Order: sequence, then C-alpha cells, then structure tokens
Amino acid sequence: MKVILQEDVKGLGKKGELKDVAVGYARNYLLPRKLVILATPENKAELEKLERARLKKLEADKAIAEGIASKLEGIIVRIGAKSGGPEGKLFGAVTSKEISEVLSKEYGIEIEKNKIIQDEPIKNFGPHEVKCKLGFEITGVINLLVVEG
Repeated sequence: MKVILQEDVKGLGKKGELKDVAVGYARNYLLPRKLVILATPENKAELEKLERARLKKLEADKAIAEGIASKLEGIIVRIGAKSGGPEGKLFGAVTSKEISEVLSKEYGIEIEKNKIIQDEPIKNFGPHEVKCKLGFEITGVINLLVVEG
C-alpha cells in the first residue's frame, strides 16, 4: 500500500516521503495514529505543491543569509567595555549576546547569539574578527572594535 508520511517515522522515513508499506501495518498502526495518508493522486499533487513551496522558502532563506553576510562585510561593530587594569585588558569579556544586541540595535541585523562563534573570549581592547554561522553553509565575519566605555 502506498502512503505519504505526515511525520518522521523511525525505521520508515521522513515527513513528506512516499513509501510502500504492508497493508496491515498501514491500517493497524500508521493510519490510526495519523502518521500517514493514503497516496491518492490528489494527495500526491498536494505533496508536490508543498515540496515546491518548501524549496522556494529555502531559496529565500539562503538569499537572506547571503544578504546578511554581505552587510556584515561593510560595517565595524563598536562595543564599549570597562577597563580591568593595565595592558588593555577588559574587566570581564565581550559575549556573543552583547555582539548580537549591538548588531540588532545599531544596524538592524538579527543574528542569534548561539550562531556567533568565538574561538576564545574577547578580553582585550582593539579590533577583533568574530565568525557567525548564518545557515546554508554561509559564514559571515563580524568586524568588532572593542573600545573603552
């Protein structure tokens, strides 16, 4: 019996896939739990329509990520921090949350703090480069300038 998966089913497949399963398995387990629908021509057409919409959304999201990466190239993010002593050391460290908030307030660029990658904590004044993962294997570079303030 041909069915279309409505949810991920362990050992069977992912949501949206067309699968051929035993009649008893479909009738007794999958259909009552609404994990699948029968693969009628109407349902297949609907599945294709949803797949096209999903691909279109992925392309739009990828374009947005590329746009954010290009915006990041042209800006320098300034963050004020307290001095912790001699040699240009900070009192504490600049966090990815602070970077995310400054990007949002000053430049209107929304990047979640967990997507900003710091190899090591920023504890010095001066320029720094911080990478961020924007999705779709697109990586942006945030030019950061830590100033006393």
